[in-house]
Amino acid sequence: MDFEGKCIIFSAPSGAGKTTIVRHLLSKSFNLAFSISAASRNKRDYEIDGKDYYFLNVNEFKSKIENEEFLEWEEVYKNNFYGTLKSEIKRIWAEGKHVIFDVDVIGGINLKEIFGKKALSIFVMPPSIDELEERLIKRNTESQESLKRRIGKAREEIQYSSEFDYILVNDNLEKACKEAELTLTSFLSNNKLVSQ
Repeated sequence: MDFEGKCIIFSAPSGAGKTTIVRHLLSKSFNLAFSISAASRNKRDYEIDGKDYYFLNVNEFKSKIENEEFLEWEEVYKNNFYGTLKSEIKRIWAEGKHVIFDVDVIGGINLKEIFGKKALSIFVMPPSIDELEERLIKRNTESQESLKRRIGKAREEIQYSSEFDYILVNDNLEKACKEAELTLTSFLSNNKLVSQ
């Protein structure tokens, strides 16, 4: 694959606010296009297939893995796959835009490895695990069991934060969005990071 544009990778534990920050950046004039991930989980009521995710069943996902259609993929939970389709990156670069990713932590590390200096990887850090749990409870999309699983996973994921180019603490959403804008501006203009 010819790597033409740049990549901005956002990763975080579930509930840290990465999707909200990514949506904010997409609303600004950074010439970005969102990389739509493929997922084998069930679609939530508010989600749109082909806009939020490409929803595939487990067999379709596994078939695409076998056909090497993914740039990276991961089984996040049992039979719950997420991945980045190669065709998605080609589509965005063909439009002359930079790619912005909203991916899980291991996916973010894998993408940074693939794209190297062409990518800026940002880890969105929640202010605390307690605050993260509070946000997930307010979301009202989790059972007690899945909430417990997500919090456990978040504790693990935070340990990988040092593998990212930039750690963005989201203790105030407006401030975090501004900081993300500054970091992105710096990366896209001269490929150097603003100091953390």
